[in-house]
Amino acid sequence: MTQFDDIEKAREAKFSHEQEVEFKAIMRRNKLIGLWAADEMGLTGADADAYAKTIIDIDFEKVGHEDVVQKLLADMLAKGVETSDHIVRKQMDDLLVEAKKQLASAAD
Repeated sequence: MTQFDDIEKAREAKFSHEQEVEFKAIMRRNKLIGLWAADEMGLTGADADAYAKTIIDIDFEKVGHEDVVQKLLADMLAKGVETSDHIVRKQMDDLLVEAKKQLASAAD
């Protein structure tokens, strides 16, 4: 094996690891946003956990996160929670940062 092959394998491994970390962060963010929305809608305990799981699951239906945003908005508005597209997206952004912090601290 040449030095070039070693470098290429290392790059592939790094890329794969970065993709895995990003996927885990998004899934954790989805759980956190689901729990946040559940709290806003007055759900607690097992109901809140079940709702968060639906948010995780819905993200697999379409590429991107628009499906998650739309589900959160529809559910929260249906429960009479005052919210907006901007509020949900801002919360998702903030919780992605938090999810990455949680993953980083778990790796330490």
